[in-house]
Amino acid sequence: MSGINIGLIGFGNVGSGVVRILRERKTLLGEKMGLQINIKKICDKNLQAKRNVSVDRSLLTNDPYEVINDPQIDIMVELMGGIHPAKEYIAQAIKKGKSVVTANKALLAQEGGELFALASGRGKTIHFEASVGAGIPIVKSLREGLVANKFNGIFGIVNGTSNFVLSQMATSNIDFSDALAQAKARGFAEKDSSLDIEGIDSAHKLVLLAYLCFGKLVDMKDVFVEGISRISLSDINYAKELGFSIKLLAIAKRQADELEVRVHPTLIPQGHLLSSVDGIFNAIYVSSDLAGELLFYGPGAGQSSAASAVVADIVELAQGLKAGLFRSTFNTVQDKLIRKLRRIDEIESRYYIRFMALDKPGVLAKIAGILAQAGISIASVTQKERRKAQIVPIVMVVHDAREKDLRACLSAIDRLGIIREKSVAIRIEEV
Repeated sequence: MSGINIGLIGFGNVGSGVVRILRERKTLLGEKMGLQINIKKICDKNLQAKRNVSVDRSLLTNDPYEVINDPQIDIMVELMGGIHPAKEYIAQAIKKGKSVVTANKALLAQEGGELFALASGRGKTIHFEASVGAGIPIVKSLREGLVANKFNGIFGIVNGTSNFVLSQMATSNIDFSDALAQAKARGFAEKDSSLDIEGIDSAHKLVLLAYLCFGKLVDMKDVFVEGISRISLSDINYAKELGFSIKLLAIAKRQADELEVRVHPTLIPQGHLLSSVDGIFNAIYVSSDLAGELLFYGPGAGQSSAASAVVADIVELAQGLKAGLFRSTFNTVQDKLIRKLRRIDEIESRYYIRFMALDKPGVLAKIAGILAQAGISIASVTQKERRKAQIVPIVMVVHDAREKDLRACLSAIDRLGIIREKSVAIRIEEV
């Protein structure tokens, strides 16, 4: 059996999972592929840390250049995370003639254009299946399985931490802070969970999904991002009464000649498949012209799940190297119907709105009057139970409105003396 040599930079949770799979499934992979994958070098800054796999000490190094500069290593696997120096290591490995496998979503979302161009120009490739949905084979499916399709939109629950928090709020009837505390206690959230809760992690993944679907690598600064920290238990329950669930959605969709790319809490109908995705699970809903509506579902994190995706990328690259084939990281073509990005101010949507107002005559009329001046019509309105301080929630659903117009109305309404808290508005997607 001929062999392909790999070197790892990053021997943490996912890295040790990759090594374990390659060792435990070595015979199986050899039988399926007809070649052998050899781990030639493993680099990590902390070689003393305990791991769930043991390796020969001669394979270990804390010098990344023992991987980058080794001419016998065909594939470099980058699992260290972060932007720098991971970007520089990947670039140097490509210049040394290596293809790359990575799970580094933040790096590719922010610096991917430069790295993809470098790899393509050098006849190499970057594979990144684990960077979006861990073991969910969404990258390969979009790039290959749906290669003949044109895409209308993609809607993803792509962060397990935020999805767990929202799910716990809904099922256990607890508030945001308690649900987040549970996520941290169970190891589903980092001590500093801001990247997850505030939607940044989802935005990184959305940039890559949008590139795969629409051929455009969107700059992170052009992605609208709003997290879930202002979602209250009341909002969860009121949405449920209206027949909706609240999910943090990563959305990329074409509207006429414009592309919308946004991450935010969203009300989706309870009958939709995405509505039933709970806990730490991820799901990506794809709307295509030939294959129709597709849902990709599974655990979006975890050592085995992510390591499975990394190994799949290694195997695909190894097969290409064995056959002497070159495959560009992206052979995507930008959707010619898309001429520009649609800014968040210009999107149109139905909205759920919650006002906290004094319980006195004329309140609803004042709110409705301001909305009417902007041409925003009310689909339904409910005044909830009276609170101790005579402050009551007014829950409203409005018909399609332009974001800019709605925000201007809410700003005016919030300045009224009858309003006691900043209004909450959540977009509704029928998907």
